[in-house]
Amino acid sequence: MLRKSPQAALLAAIAFAPFAVPAAATPAQGTGVAWNIVEELTTEIGPRPAGSPAEGRARDWGAEKLKALGFQNVRIEDFKTLAWQRGEEHARLTAPYEQPLAITALGYSVPTPKGGLKAELVYFPTLAALEAAPDGSLKGKVAFIDHAMRRAQDGSGYGPYGDVRRKGPSVAAKKGAAGVVIRSVGTDGHRNPHTGVTVWDKGVTPIPAGAVSNPDADLIARITGRGSMRIDMTLMGKPFPDAPSGNVVAELPGRDPALPIILAGCHLDSWDLGTGAIDDGAGCAIVAAAALAAQQGGQTLRTIRVLWAGNEEMGLADGGGAHYLKLHGSEPHAIAMESDFGADRVWQIKFSGAPENKELADKVNAALWPMGIVPHPGPADGGADVGPIIAAQHLTVIDLGQDGTRYFDLHHTPDDTLDKIDPAALQQNVDAWAAVLKIIANEPGDIGKAAQDSDRH
Repeated sequence: MLRKSPQAALLAAIAFAPFAVPAAATPAQGTGVAWNIVEELTTEIGPRPAGSPAEGRARDWGAEKLKALGFQNVRIEDFKTLAWQRGEEHARLTAPYEQPLAITALGYSVPTPKGGLKAELVYFPTLAALEAAPDGSLKGKVAFIDHAMRRAQDGSGYGPYGDVRRKGPSVAAKKGAAGVVIRSVGTDGHRNPHTGVTVWDKGVTPIPAGAVSNPDADLIARITGRGSMRIDMTLMGKPFPDAPSGNVVAELPGRDPALPIILAGCHLDSWDLGTGAIDDGAGCAIVAAAALAAQQGGQTLRTIRVLWAGNEEMGLADGGGAHYLKLHGSEPHAIAMESDFGADRVWQIKFSGAPENKELADKVNAALWPMGIVPHPGPADGGADVGPIIAAQHLTVIDLGQDGTRYFDLHHTPDDTLDKIDPAALQQNVDAWAAVLKIIANEPGDIGKAAQDSDRH
């Protein structure tokens, strides 16, 4: 028998050992209330499109979860809404070169013919270029709208770049287009198209509307000028009227029920491509966990109410925020806050309140400075789910701004999954929120006075 040297034996053992995934490649596992909420929501429910059975299961799960965590007055407040259902979708360029395209339909797109829409594809480098096109010039054609979204820590680019998705299809329809395709509103280089809702102007007949991934948009831009382009696309998604949705509302009662309440909001629905981890499972986890943490050391003076809203993604006029206002608009609120920008760390705070509330703002700022969270200028707006009650009651608003540098890599894509959440960053959000809630929910007096635009600090 030939004996091996110790070194040879070691090498042989390594060569034939089972392959082990390095620890760094294993998704991080978190602990705590917030992680537990978002892990269960994404694992046991998954994607939750507005109006879908999954959104209904999420409401039932959410109500039971909040009760188990110790919230009181937990209820589901149902409403009907205009939603949308995805169908078969695929596309390819047929000229001047054959190329498959990674495409997804936009919310409120109407279906193409069952055999697909085959047409000339006309390139527009910007939304402004499309708006300048002569009326009727796109009759029977498909418009492609390009743009160049760039990263921003505060996510500020989503406004102008998002208009390509929100307004672009309606503009194309007015120009006579048979369909429209846009570059995804996102900052990633993955071959994942980003979905999202579009808005049809009054009197405009909707047309099939889709978004291609950024690499495919680059491809289309390169091909422009090398010959007439043609596309063959099938998008069978369609609107879903009178769809069932609803809000989940829960409270941690305060010592003085007569005082106006603190409202902490998020949205429970999600798009269907991923599992809605960062948009907005993380937000619902953050507000619920922080509300509980604010009770440590004793019951707060004011009631903290948590709103897990339905149908934020598909509808604002008839979504969860509007329904909350309809049911609770006569109840006194003091301050409203929302978490709906992922799960990365909070880095800035904005406070919109009357000058009399400067002392309260100073207290909040002082609590956050040790965490590296600093005040920033500009008004706080709350968010879509708490926006209607803010506007109706002219509330004080506090925004805890998260780092959005990578948010639009994941937003509305198949990559919106639990593994993208850093448990430590998620907990930092909870800690920041809890610090703020503990201060404002224990503050006596009239703290709900909103600032005039010229008085905001």
